[in-house]
Amino acid sequence: MSVEPSSPQPWKPVSQGQIFYPSATIRCDGPAIFRNQFARDVACLLDIDDAVVEWRCQSLPFRNGAAIYRPDFVARVDQDTVVIDAVTEDTPLWMADAVRDSGYKYDTLQRPELPAIRLKNAKDLLRYGKFQTGLEDRVRLLAALDEHGPLTLAECLSAFRETRPIAGLASMVLNRFIDIDLDETLIGPESTVRRRRG
Repeated sequence: MSVEPSSPQPWKPVSQGQIFYPSATIRCDGPAIFRNQFARDVACLLDIDDAVVEWRCQSLPFRNGAAIYRPDFVARVDQDTVVIDAVTEDTPLWMADAVRDSGYKYDTLQRPELPAIRLKNAKDLLRYGKFQTGLEDRVRLLAALDEHGPLTLAECLSAFRETRPIAGLASMVLNRFIDIDLDETLIGPESTVRRRRG
């Protein structure tokens, strides 16, 4: 239960039995516990954000008198620690001041702010988040990208022999071996695949 400013009760975690789509995470350090599908959607975006090293769910409590509240996420972004909330009507009004007074950056997101195409692409990729691309397939695709430069997604699929092609390609995107545009259009056969450098 979230804490409202007018209701000074301790925060209680969401039941771990509640699952939100998709189930896999890539950079979550610890249990993946979400208040609602909105928070899960924000987590999908964290998993594909190049600046995010790792994130945790509801791991840092903040107090305002007797009220205790845990924001949705604490993320390591580049060299900074950022507290992130998927804001709903239950998010306490005092949170912004409490987080900043503790020395952290506070980012909030509301449902209309989520980028629809990027979120759909993230969810499509994370369906395969539990797969691991075989070494042979990974080396074969990276060698092809080195030799030929950027390829279309359709051209890349023939490189996969050990792993299911789409699962293998999604795993390589999620694990930052290759890049594919996630913002302009939904992932499709004509999407350009590039080897990631650095």
